[in-house]
Amino acid sequence: MTLTTLQLSEPYGTLAFRDAGSGPPVVLIHGVGMQSAAWMPQIEALSKTHRVLALDMPGHGGSAPLRSGAQLPEFVGWLQAALHALGLKRVSLAGHSMGALIAMGFAATHRAQLDRVALLNVVYCRSPEARAAVEKRATQIRDGVVDLETPLARWFGDTPTEQTARAQVSGWLSKVSSEGYGTAYDAFARGDTTYADKIGKITCPLLALTGSGDQNSSPAMAQAISDAAPRGRALVIEGHRHMVNLTAEDEVNTALQDWLKTGQERETQ
Repeated sequence: MTLTTLQLSEPYGTLAFRDAGSGPPVVLIHGVGMQSAAWMPQIEALSKTHRVLALDMPGHGGSAPLRSGAQLPEFVGWLQAALHALGLKRVSLAGHSMGALIAMGFAATHRAQLDRVALLNVVYCRSPEARAAVEKRATQIRDGVVDLETPLARWFGDTPTEQTARAQVSGWLSKVSSEGYGTAYDAFARGDTTYADKIGKITCPLLALTGSGDQNSSPAMAQAISDAAPRGRALVIEGHRHMVNLTAEDEVNTALQDWLKTGQERETQ
C-alpha cells in the first residue's frame, strides 16, 4: 500500500493518506509525531470489511502543515476539508491521542457526517499539574528542544512486543518535521478542554478506549467521556500504555471491529 496525495481547499494544502479495502468508509487519524503508517495493524484488519483511509495529520508524513499557532478547531476544519476532497459524506471516525481530540471535536460539531466515533488514548480535562507539564513541553518543542526518550519511556515497557513498537515509534518521531510537530503539540497541549462541554451533543455511538497503564490518557478520562456521551462506552485494555494500537493490536482490532457493528440497525433504516 502506497501513500496517495490530494490537494485540499485553501488554506490546507496537500493531504497524504493510505487507502485500503472497500465498503463503508472508516477514517483513521494518528497522534502527534506519528504518521498514517502507525495504523497498519488496524488498516490490515479493518480493510477486510471496510474501506479504510488513514490520514497523515497536518505537518506529518506527506501532509502540508497548518499555520504556526493553529489550535484544535483548525485541525477539525482540516478534517472537514479532507473528507470533502475525498468525497466522503458519512464515515466512521477513529483517532489516537491528538487524532482522538480531532475526532472528538469533529463528532461534536459535524454530527450528521458520522456513523460512529472511536477515541483511543484521548486526553480530557487534565489536572492543573498535568496541564502545566504538557504546556511546558509544548514551549520547549517550539523552542527547538525535543526530548524523545521521555515519552518513549512513558509509553513502552520492556516486553519484546513493546520494544518492537518503541523502535517503530522512535523512527516516526525522528522523521517528523519540527514545524509540524511543534504546531500539533501546542494544539494538543491546549485542546483537552476545547470540546469538553460538547460531548453530550455527540449522539452517535462513541467508544473511548485506553490502556490501564496510560498515565496521561487515563482510564478515568475515558470513563468520563463515555459517561458524558449519550451512547458512550469505555474500554480499558489491561497491561498496556499509550500506544495501545501497536502493543495490543489484536485486542484493539477486535474492539474496533465490534465498534463498527454498533448502530447498524439505525444505518439500515
